[in-house]
Amino acid sequence: MDTANIIQTIAIYALPVLFAITVHEAAHGYVARYFGDDTAYVLGRVTLNPVKHIDPVGTILMPLVLFFATSGAFLFGYAKPVPVQFGRLRNPKRQMVWVALAGPGVNFLQALLWGILFYALVGSGISERFFIEMCRAGILVNVVMFVFNLFPLPPLDGGRVLVGLLPYKQAELVSRVEPWGFFIVMGLVIAGVLSKLWMLPLMGVTYSVIDLVLTPFAMLLK
Repeated sequence: MDTANIIQTIAIYALPVLFAITVHEAAHGYVARYFGDDTAYVLGRVTLNPVKHIDPVGTILMPLVLFFATSGAFLFGYAKPVPVQFGRLRNPKRQMVWVALAGPGVNFLQALLWGILFYALVGSGISERFFIEMCRAGILVNVVMFVFNLFPLPPLDGGRVLVGLLPYKQAELVSRVEPWGFFIVMGLVIAGVLSKLWMLPLMGVTYSVIDLVLTPFAMLLK
């Protein structure tokens, strides 16, 4: 991949990535506030301002270094996690599930919106490659974030959901994994296990659901 293509790819993905991480993190804070914990709100994190959610290393430096080093074959990054004090929720064990699901949930919704925009552009006769590819990138980025964050291991959102759904004894055992969870996930990513056994199968299912939901829009173009 030459430099011109790399720069173009970064330009195509920049906006979808910013929207994906910003709305994801803001959703966690908004739902936490709704259920009684205003920690994120007080700190100014319940906002659509991407600057509040960008981590200089995890959001910018790491993905760029990996992108250039692997010619786009491997990417990984993260945003500043929104602080949530689950003990301040009115019903911590049950409501932590909804707080955790809020992030992946809005990523799935964004994937649908990028799909609708794609069909709107095509239906309007707009064939500019940059905008069409940005829509496709928006779908891909949000599907990846949706599926990845649902992996059932703390501190990922899926791990929070699992802790909230399990009986207290089992939930406590799972929650003890959290201090090492990031390193375990990274190991699974590097080894290719997460991609093969979790990401690819569930991304296929997610794309099928999106295609089904967007079928009416596709039929309008026929």
